[in-house]
Amino acid sequence: MTRLTRTIAVAALATALAVVSGCSGSNESDGSGSDGSLEKVTYLTSFGNFGRDSYAWVAKDKGFFEEAGFDVEIKAGNGTGDNIKNIVGGQAEFTPIDLTGGLLQMGNGQAKDFVAVAAIQQRTMAAIIALEGAGITTPKDLEGKKLADTPGSVVRNLFPTYAKLAGVDATKVEWVNGQAQTLIGTLAGGQVAGIGQFVVGKPTVETVAKKPAVVLPYSDIMTDLYGMVLITSSKLAKEDPDKVRRFTQALLKGLEYSITHPKESGEILNKNVTTAPAAPAAAELELMGAYVRSAGSGAAVGVLDSERVARSIAILQGAGAIPPGLTPEQIIDFDVTPKS
Repeated sequence: MTRLTRTIAVAALATALAVVSGCSGSNESDGSGSDGSLEKVTYLTSFGNFGRDSYAWVAKDKGFFEEAGFDVEIKAGNGTGDNIKNIVGGQAEFTPIDLTGGLLQMGNGQAKDFVAVAAIQQRTMAAIIALEGAGITTPKDLEGKKLADTPGSVVRNLFPTYAKLAGVDATKVEWVNGQAQTLIGTLAGGQVAGIGQFVVGKPTVETVAKKPAVVLPYSDIMTDLYGMVLITSSKLAKEDPDKVRRFTQALLKGLEYSITHPKESGEILNKNVTTAPAAPAAAELELMGAYVRSAGSGAAVGVLDSERVARSIAILQGAGAIPPGLTPEQIIDFDVTPKS
């Protein structure tokens, strides 16, 4: 009887250990499957593959996505308008867009069924960049000039509001279509006097054009506007908020790492996208740091403030860019956004 009792006890202990081992291997907390597999996710960059978007490659290279349970495929995005269409259409799960561009599209009924879930930059980085010698040093100098940008770009779509507030006659500015990867070459080649860009694009523009650049930041005129925000589909945010939170946390971890280690992050981008030089990418990240961290407020990276979003909406409504009625809750899912 003693031997039988001992045998039963050993068998029971082995069963218990197997159960514990099975539970610990399920990775429910990080979202991976019971067999340790990773969830496949498609992510679009905001606009091509420049230093400003390298934080996604950093999150992948450093294993932040994998730790959160994801196998992420990173593809080049083509600006706010196209990126929203790809998210709503199911071609990707996550992408950054300019929040103001999203407000313009949603407020004017051009897009719906997407939500912002985290801030990438606390201030808009939208800008017009020209080269020295083009006769552009102030917003008023844009009159009579030809500018290029992608049709769905926030810089282009927000320009009428920027022009109105800056005292520029927007009807005297000609816009022509460009593509994300060739826009800077168009400027360097002299086909246009300026291009829609982000403030942090200055080092890359100067590297390609081999001339000093002149930057006209929209934030000089519109101080309340957020920059890029991470979006997903309204459906995904509603049906799987845990997945959205896990992905967001991993991406923001890559964002914080990239602005803290710009040189290494530029090299990571270049390793993954050989056409993206490391040095200009690092320079972009150095400039971007001041936009990612909320100056003076102490808010955590990624936080979105409802009152600030409401003021952004009011600016656009006051300029006649969108009709009344849009609220922050229609475009931000505050249930899944990072907390301050």
